[in-house]
Amino acid sequence: MAERRVTLSHKITKGDYGYFKKEKLRRALVTFVLFLIPLTAYFVGWAYFKTRMTIVTVIVVVGCLPACKSAVSTIMVLLRSSMDEKLYQQIRAHQGKLQMAYELYLTSYEKSGGVDAVAICGNQVVGYSTDKKADLAFLERQVQQILQQNGYGVKVKFLRELKPFLERLDSMNLHRESLEKDIKFKLDERYPDLTRDELIKHTILAISL
Repeated sequence: MAERRVTLSHKITKGDYGYFKKEKLRRALVTFVLFLIPLTAYFVGWAYFKTRMTIVTVIVVVGCLPACKSAVSTIMVLLRSSMDEKLYQQIRAHQGKLQMAYELYLTSYEKSGGVDAVAICGNQVVGYSTDKKADLAFLERQVQQILQQNGYGVKVKFLRELKPFLERLDSMNLHRESLEKDIKFKLDERYPDLTRDELIKHTILAISL
């Protein structure tokens, strides 16, 4: 069967392959517009009143705050890069019916780190990371704690070796029914269309850049 190549033409959201490549452009444009609006108002006000000491200047300064916040967010995204396509294709070939998330950069007040892929099935969350600077043990505890606080009693494990990760994906697919058996799940009224695995993914994405 011919290998299906993934393009960036379809709608890409957080957790999809190619997210950072798309997000860099989007956030840069948003930041540009957020700065452009107050700066335009500043120069127009200056030209009209012939002085900078007007209420317009105060409004402009306050208006720049969202732009500055957006600029920080943009810089953080610019420091990230999309995962290698060959790596993505390798992992996707073992994805099966598992709920997956790609190109995550998990953030916290203490430490942050990149995780290339995360698989979710029942009470198992397994991830793979090529980020050599990431403290995977800390990220494991952080994600597991947040998921448990949200009512998901899962075991989180992040790996640095690709082969064991792919083997775990195969095993999770093979035993998917048994892994999901006897798990009590109450629908979230805020997201009635999401399954338990999708809600766990949603929670993980919430703490990702």
